[in-house]
Amino acid sequence: MRGYFAMGAEGISKSRNLGNLMRSAHAFGASWVFTVDAMHEEKELRQADTSGTEGSVPLYNFDNLDAMMLPKGCALVGIELTDDAIELPSFRHPRRAAYVLGPERASLSAPMVERCDLIVKIPTKFCVNVAIAGAIVMYDRVKQLGNFPAPPVSPYGKVDAAPEHIHGQPVLRRAGWKKK
Repeated sequence: MRGYFAMGAEGISKSRNLGNLMRSAHAFGASWVFTVDAMHEEKELRQADTSGTEGSVPLYNFDNLDAMMLPKGCALVGIELTDDAIELPSFRHPRRAAYVLGPERASLSAPMVERCDLIVKIPTKFCVNVAIAGAIVMYDRVKQLGNFPAPPVSPYGKVDAAPEHIHGQPVLRRAGWKKK
């Protein structure tokens, strides 16, 4: 998969939620994790992050939104339940993205929403846990941008072969296709 992504949270206050988010980010291949205006306790963070993410993936703690820095060309994608947000199943993930979630029991701040390039929502009836929301977004990114074959038309259909690459572009080969 080309590109990179980061997963972050604004105003998160529960160390275990951050630890779980970090663990999922590590598992899904995030390049870094970040917080903005967050509070967490190291002991609880380590208890929830059983994969030891900080040993493999950097954690950046920004004191406030003005201090937050992203690489040039990195899209900031807010995850928020708003009427005008793009629904996740219809969203095309940028190759270079930093996803930011709001705090527990609250939303992204208005200044954070203003700074975001895109706002995406998970089509749920109500907000889910911040770490769960992050995992859903990362799964969707990996599914969309990974080199996975298209699913079969029916649950009992044969899965296509993994895509081959020619000059960096995927070339799908159907199941049973034989090279001559």
